[in-house]
Amino acid sequence: MGGLLATPLAAWERDGLRTALVKAGLPADDVEAPHLLFWRFESPADIPAGFGGIEMHGNDALLRSVVTLPPLRRIGLGRAIVAALEVEARSLKCRTIYVVTTSEAQFFRRLGYVACDRDRVPEAIRRSHHFGRLCCASGTVMVKQA
Repeated sequence: MGGLLATPLAAWERDGLRTALVKAGLPADDVEAPHLLFWRFESPADIPAGFGGIEMHGNDALLRSVVTLPPLRRIGLGRAIVAALEVEARSLKCRTIYVVTTSEAQFFRRLGYVACDRDRVPEAIRRSHHFGRLCCASGTVMVKQA
């Protein structure tokens, strides 16, 4: 599903993102960090659809905080959000995109991500706050060439 409008979120306007992440059971403690890039996604009719972000580390990115709002789940919006984030990452000269997931490995696999060993993840990403979280320690690490 395409046609989503993406609006970058400044660090001071991320309350909606935090609320959506908490309701989805996803980490939200660092969403105000200014180095994190987040977007709000809406339909062309101004219907809020979800959020997503990327954390850049040189030519690598960590995909994070992808959430579709509950009334719009299971209709392809998550796929469209990830595709838009991948375009943003490529525009920032990203070559490789990583994601850590505790429950959506099949979703990311369908989008071309493959499981990867943690020791193959660049050190900068492994040292990131998000990657070091307890929930991410048991998650599946996946990678895709940008």
